This record gives sequence, structure tokens and C-alpha cells, in this order.
Amino acid sequence: MSSPNAILFTDLALSPAVQKAVKATGYEQPTPIQAMSIPHLLNGDDLLGVAQTGTGKTAAFALPLLSQIDLNVKSPQILVLAPTRELAIQVAEAFQTYAAHMKGFHVLPIYGGQDMGGQLRQLKRGVHVVVGTPGRIMDHLRRKSLNLDSLGSLVLDEADEMLRMGFIDDVEWILEHTPEQRQIALFSATMPKPIRKVAERYLNHPQEISIASDTMTASQIEQRYIMVNGFDRKLDAITRILEAEEYDAMLIFVRTKTATAELAEKLEARGHSASPMNGDMNQALRERTIKRLKSKQLDIIIATDVAARGIDVERISHVINFDIPYDSEAYVHRIGRTGRAGRDGKAILFVAPRERRLLQTIERATRQPIALMDLPSGREVSSKRIQNFKNQLTEVLNSQDLNFFYDILSEYSQEVDRSAEDIASALTYLLQQDRPLQVSDAPRPKKRERSKRSDDNRRDEGRGGERGRSGERGRGRDRERGSGRRDSNPSDVPMATYRIEVGHNDEVKPGDIVGAIANEAGLDSKHIGHIKLNDDYSTVDLPADMPKDILHHLKKVRVRQRPLSISLEKAAEKTGSGKKKKKKPYVSKADRSSEDAKTTSDKPKKRKAKDDQAKADKPKKKKKDNAE
Repeated sequence: MSSPNAILFTDLALSPAVQKAVKATGYEQPTPIQAMSIPHLLNGDDLLGVAQTGTGKTAAFALPLLSQIDLNVKSPQILVLAPTRELAIQVAEAFQTYAAHMKGFHVLPIYGGQDMGGQLRQLKRGVHVVVGTPGRIMDHLRRKSLNLDSLGSLVLDEADEMLRMGFIDDVEWILEHTPEQRQIALFSATMPKPIRKVAERYLNHPQEISIASDTMTASQIEQRYIMVNGFDRKLDAITRILEAEEYDAMLIFVRTKTATAELAEKLEARGHSASPMNGDMNQALRERTIKRLKSKQLDIIIATDVAARGIDVERISHVINFDIPYDSEAYVHRIGRTGRAGRDGKAILFVAPRERRLLQTIERATRQPIALMDLPSGREVSSKRIQNFKNQLTEVLNSQDLNFFYDILSEYSQEVDRSAEDIASALTYLLQQDRPLQVSDAPRPKKRERSKRSDDNRRDEGRGGERGRSGERGRGRDRERGSGRRDSNPSDVPMATYRIEVGHNDEVKPGDIVGAIANEAGLDSKHIGHIKLNDDYSTVDLPADMPKDILHHLKKVRVRQRPLSISLEKAAEKTGSGKKKKKKPYVSKADRSSEDAKTTSDKPKKRKAKDDQAKADKPKKKKKDNAE
């Protein structure tokens, strides 16, 4: 084989549908792990791959295995074992993306804490790929709800992580319950002895690939992150950054085409020169946008990864990851757009609390810590606005003929008997109403340390919250993100039922709905309640006080190429925990006071009557007879 760096995806024998998806994602040249793994997996070989997270190994196994799948067989043909639910969801989403042009394809992520009933229904309907954590996979195998008779390929992803979390015995148990004739791909960042033993015992003459991680970011790029969740809070954060940071030009990355247009519109309304760039733009418009950025007619571009490929503009001083990328390599490519030609660059990453693991993955892949950044304070933003306002005044005083306006204000000053300073203050007040010079500090995301406790919780989530291997492993584990009722939800937020215009006929799954709402609305999964799928629509329980702008945004979000068109169906008098709130009858303050006083005064009387009754009921003791 020639050097992996000389290979293009079009040179690989992937199926036409998979090639089409690869082209749509903007991939052209495979990473080393992809270039070396794909031919072996297409050939049916077992594979032992040593590669760091962030080198593109998900595509390295997903693309070739999808190319060999038989869509007419509605039972699992690919099984992927992952150490945590976050990784299981991430891998399942990657399979869904790469199978975008495979009609009727179904992938199911399963992990502890999800509603078992929902998983059983989806398995019964038929899936082609299952991605799950070892504990929940074992549950289904014991129940015989997961049939592996048609299994052709098994992937062990992040095997060393599964070893560290104590899953290695579970993995071996699962391997023993798979068909004898199956292909196995084992990927691990390191190769400790227990993993080597598993490979020697279960893999059949595997092809071995080792990729040294050379993913490094430029030292002149200052990398920082902010803990912030939800579109609106991110918008507020980016608005403060734009005002407080000195920047020349900025590139902002988002995940969806919809978000590029929406964010550009919001920033334009706030007085910034911004433009979207996405896959719907033709080449001429794309080139015109880049030309405007180079010529300083435009300062900010909001782009998706695919649309931003090839952007090389020296004046880009900042890259902001409005949405964190799922792939570490994508992060490296993104921030590489700044710090060009030996100049300093700054990269800022927005991280939601549920995305901590992705942050850690990026830090491991880049081998650089990313510093926590303080959001610019209201005082800093106010100071900047005031200084800009003074600069504008100076420029006008030095460049404009103001005699006409001077005469008007002199006349007005005499009419109302107020000083020039008073009138100037009033004019300033009117001028700054849409953009106040005085900015208050809204509540900010708290700094959270990556504690040992968080790591322990993460391990429990991946294992289903059980340390043992009993058959009870599947019950009461980490919070579901799929279908069914969230009875374990501790949230006490009032919920309401919303209708969305996608259902069974659109081949939508609960996981698609949860993913869309969680990612696009920035909503924590614990606030996404019961999901009911119907043929042409579905219902989902969400917080009753969802902000109007988020609901407006969700209307345009697409699932399975169809907009959600979300609307309020009915107010549900229940909390996120599923318990109905009991309404107390209204009692006025005066009535409450009189009732309390009456209750207090009656207490001694009631207590005395109770004591007298007790004495009367008490049996009298008989005196002992002296004769006895």
C-alpha cells in the first residue's frame, strides 16, 4: 500500500451510499488510522488498532462496516461496545451520519438508565447496528431480547478505558455469547497486558495497526473555554466577548446550517458585521463572503465545518467554537484558522456541562490543557462601551459642522432653563437605550472542577451504576436519553406536553428527538420527559415555561429531514419527576391568621379532653386479696 497520506476516500472501496455520505460531510483525505484500517475491515480481517482518541477511529470502523451491511436483514449485524453512555451516543450519531443515504437504516444506542421498554420495542422492530455499554448489552443478552445470530462484526472501542473502568470481564462474557464466525475490531489508546490477552484469545490472526498521535496545535494559539449551556446563554456570552476582546476578524463554528443563519442574524441585530457560511451557499457566494472578510468589509463569519474548509485569511485573530466539535481532529482544524503567518491567535471553546468528556478528549488529543476563561464582567463591557461612545463623540466633534444643532440646543436650553450638560445627558440616555452603556452582571455559569466524584459518577454511568455483574445491573442506572417515561427524574420543574410533526412514518426514533432538542435548545436531558411516537406526529414532555425564542428555534430544527414544527399541545400539571402538583385551596391572609389563632387556642382544650378520656378508658387494677 502506498503512503496513507496519498490516499483519498474515493480510492477506497466503500459502498456508493457511504461514499455519498463521506462527500456530504466534506471529507476528502482519510486520516492515517482510516487509511490503514478501512481496507483490512473491508477485506473481512480482524483488526487490532492502537490509536489515540481524536485520530478519527470512529470513521475508521464505521465506514467499512456500513459498506457491507445488508439492509434487508432487520437484526443486529454490527455491535459496538463503548465504555460510557456519552461515547455510545457519539458513535451512534456517527453511524447515523454515515448512513444518511442508506434508506431504512436503523442504529440503536443502549445504555443503563434508559427505559428498558423503549429499547425492547426498538429491538423488536429491527435494527442494523447496536452501540451500547457492556452492562446494558449483558442485560439484553440475558433477557434474550438481543439476538446476535446475524452478527457479522463486533467493535471494542476504547478497550483500555473499559479495562480501567472494570469492564474487561463483562467484555469477555459478551464475546463468549457472540457467533464463532464474526469479525472483531479492537481499538485502544494503549495496549496493557489484559487487553493484549483478550486480543490473543478472541481475535483471529488480526492485522495490527499503530498510529502515533502527532496531533498538536500551534503554540502561538491561546486556548480557553467557558462553561455555558443553551443558545441564548451562548449568545449573551459571545456578545460580551465581542465587546470586551480586541479582535481583528473572527470565525465562529456551529454544528448546523440553521444555526449559522440564526446566529449571524442575532449578531447583526446587535451591531456586529456578521455573515453565515454553510453548505447551501454556492461557490460564488462563498468566495464573495471570504473576499469581504479579507477586505475588512466583514468582521465575523459563522460557519459549519464543511463550509469553512479552505478558509485561509490572515486577519482572523479569533476562532470561537460556539458548538463543541465531536471530533478532536475537527477542533484542531478549526482553531488552525487563526495564528497564521506567525501571528498570535486566540481560540475560545463553549462547553456545556454534559460535554465535559468531549473537552477532556480534546485536551488528551492535543496534549495541551485548555484554560477556564472568565466571562467578561458587566463592568468591563460598560467600560468598553463608554470608551467607544467617547471616541465617537470625539470623531463627530472633529469632523462635522454642528452649528445647526448647536443653535437648536441653545434655544431649548433657554426655554427649559437647563444646562447644556443636562441636555447632553438626556440625549445620551435616548441614544443608548437599544445598547445601554451600563451593563449589569447577569448570573454566570459556575466554575466547576473536574473532581474525582465526577469521574466516579461517569464510571457508574458507563457501567449502569452497578459495580457487580448481577442480573439487576440494568435497573435504576444513569439517566435515560431515549424513549419512555423518566420516572427517575429528580427535577421539580412544571412540565407541559408539546407536539412535534415527526413520527413513525418518518422513521424517527426517540433518540433522534432527544438529541435534536438537547443539542439545539441546550436543554439538559433531565428536563426532557416522556416521548410518545405516533404515525405522523409525536409528543414530548418539556418544561412548561420554555422561552419563546427557543421554541421558535426548535420549530425550524429538522429531524430525519423534517422540521419539528413544535407547538404546545396541553399544559400538564406535573413536575419533571412525573408527580402531579397538588393545588391547595386559596385562603386569604386574614383567614389564615384567624385560623392559626383558633388552632393555637384550641390546642390546650383538646389536649385536656384527650387526657381525661384516656384516664376513663384505663382499666382499674384489682387489689390483691389478703387470702391469696
